Formats: sequence, structure tokens, C-alpha cells
Amino acid sequence: MTALPEPSGKVALVTGASRGIGYGIAEALVARGDRVCITGRNEDALKEAVERLGADRVIGVAGKAHDEAHQAAAVERTMEAFGRVDHLVNNAGTNPVFGPIADLDLGVVRKVFETNVVSALGFAQRTWHAWQKDNGGAIVNIASIAGVTASPFVAAYGVSKAAMINLTQQLAHEFAPRVRVNAIAPAVVKTRFAKALYEGREEEVTSSYPLGRLGMPSDIGGAAAFLTSDQSDWITGQTLVVDGGLFLNAGV
Repeated sequence: MTALPEPSGKVALVTGASRGIGYGIAEALVARGDRVCITGRNEDALKEAVERLGADRVIGVAGKAHDEAHQAAAVERTMEAFGRVDHLVNNAGTNPVFGPIADLDLGVVRKVFETNVVSALGFAQRTWHAWQKDNGGAIVNIASIAGVTASPFVAAYGVSKAAMINLTQQLAHEFAPRVRVNAIAPAVVKTRFAKALYEGREEEVTSSYPLGRLGMPSDIGGAAAFLTSDQSDWITGQTLVVDGGLFLNAGV
């Protein structure tokens, strides 16, 4: 059995972390000694994730990210359990529609924005008032390369991620100097969420990546761990593209 790292004294709240990128981020933070609260919609999946990560250092709060009562409960439970919330990682997101933007149902677009953008702001507001305003910390928003370029057939998702990148800049400006706020914009990462983008044609998709593979949740976990560490103490308002070199082929 691998020995647990010494406690770092830091606490993180990671949304949408029962699996995929969020789980990879939580895993990286636990591995360096942080205590972590993770959220997710499915209570059973969340309990399993907590057990895998280590119930002695991780708690879970089930609920929908856009539900304001859930946002409040997650921050309150984190404060009750650990007494602080140094880092917030806004990872919860949705992409329920695939098709041309001209035909998108506006109700679906509103749902995408509620989950991907408004909920991120809600969690940021609550962690700010609960701890970070007086004690400092860091926020990391999980955006996407879809937010920095055209994203055919997932346009609502792309536009929401562009909004999240700008939200990152707004929060970084307003929350300085106590709280640093940055974003990560991944390319395709091998998760259930992104399966439609590579399943059955992974070799074809991978051929576009100079580094020769798709991303893994641990790749984003490492980036999030860096952006919530002292090593990134002079970085704020930035979007770190983590894409396996994909943008090197832009225009080719």
C-alpha cells in the first residue's frame, strides 16, 4: 500500500469530480496532501469516488452544479469538515447537444450556460465569501480549446467555454491580490464525457496531435495542481492550453 503524503494543510473543492477530468484533478490534489471536497450529480458514483480517493481526506456532496442550494451546501460542508477552502476547481460541465448552431434550441443553450458558466460564478462567489476573501487562495476554471476557436457541432459548449475564459479574467481582476484565478483549456481528453469525439476512430483523431496521443485526466490534474500551488504564485488571469500540441497544426 502506498503511504499517504503528509497533509499539506490546504483544502480544495472540485466540482464534477466523480469521474473523468474532475476525478483526475482531485486525485492529483489528494496525492500532494490536500483534503478535498468533490461534487457530482450521482450520489452512488460520488461515494465510490470518495472511497477510491480516501474517505479520510475526501468528502462528497451530491447535487446539480447549477442548483444554488447545492452550491451553498458544498461550500458549507467543506467549511464544516475542514475549516477552510483554499482552492476551487470549477470542472462541472455539460454538452447535451450536437449539431449546427443555426438549429440549436435556445432552451438547451440556456441549460449549457447555467451549468458551464453561471454555476462556476456561483461557486466562486461562495468560496470567496466563505474563506478566500480574507485568507487568499486560487481558483481554476476548466475551459476547453472549444472556447478559443470555432467548434463545429458543439457550438453552445464552445461559446460557454469562451465565456468561462472571460469570466476567469474578470474574477482574476476583481479577486486580486488575495486570490489567483486561471483557466485550463484541454483538447480531447479520454473520458466518458468526450467519448463521442474519438470512440471508434481514436487512431484517426490522435494523428492530429504532435505528441501522438489524446489527453488523460492525469494530464489536466497535473496542470491544476500546478496552478493551485506556490510555484504559480505570480500567474493569474491566464488560460493554459493543454492540447498535446494540437494547435501547432492550426492552418496546416
